[in-house]
Parts: sequence; C-alpha cells; structure tokens
Amino acid sequence: MSTEHQVEVQLDATTRTAKVKWVIVADPSLGPGLVANATACLGAAVGKVMPELVGPDVTDASARPHTGLPWTGCSILAADAAKLLQIRTKAANREGIFIADMSKHAQASRSYTEYTEAMANTDEEAFEYYAVALVGPRNKIDKLVGGLPLLR
Repeated sequence: MSTEHQVEVQLDATTRTAKVKWVIVADPSLGPGLVANATACLGAAVGKVMPELVGPDVTDASARPHTGLPWTGCSILAADAAKLLQIRTKAANREGIFIADMSKHAQASRSYTEYTEAMANTDEEAFEYYAVALVGPRNKIDKLVGGLPLLR
C-alpha cells in the first residue's frame, strides 16, 4: 500500500467544495458494534498515513483545548459485502486513491501477529471486507461510491 498520497490542506473549504473526499463504506449487516469498530479503526489508519487530513487543535471560549478533527469530513456509507469488494477492487485500479480496509481477519484476530499471519495466508479474492476507507480526488471518489446511502 503506497503512502505517497499528498493532500492540499483547505481549512476554509466546506466538505462539499474541498478537492479531496474521504469516505468509509461499511457493511451494515455487521451490526452497530462491529461497524463502529471498523470505522474507528479505519479512521485511525487514515489519520496515520494522511495526518494532514486532521485540522489543528482548537480552543473553546473557556480556554479548554480540543483535539483537531478531519477538515474534510468523512461520510460513512453503507454497502453489502459484495459491493465493498467491488468498490475496493475498482479503487485499487485507479491512481491517486488511498485505500484502507478492514477485513474479517482484522476483527476475528486476537493479536496483531495473528492478523498479519491470517492476511499473509489469504489470497486477495478470498478476503471478506467489513469496511473500506477511500481518500482521493472528489470526482474519483464520487464515481466509486455514487448512489450509496449514508449508513443509518
């Protein structure tokens, strides 16, 4: 997975006008607990690779600090497992899109070592994706996820 994804920081842009778009697509059939876990983990993964997506810390009127949040926003969309695989496969074949994914292995493994071993022993076509995060140019992301509903 490439870490050479650079994003132009646009703190004044709205989530609809920013040149970059960040979405996480999750399978709602997993239930709210597993979906929450998958999206939180993917948020951490994206933040690690693309820290420029997170705005600076802010201070409220009472002088209390608050950690910065993504200035891009991050829509959480719904798709079943088959659609997740299709989206991830298409995204992997397009330039300029960062992908982070959460597979069944990630949520079933009890340790990171167990996870890495499971991943190393699974062919790409056998992965069961629970959620996929995509970051890239708005038009490319929209083509991949257009028409998907918000996760409710």
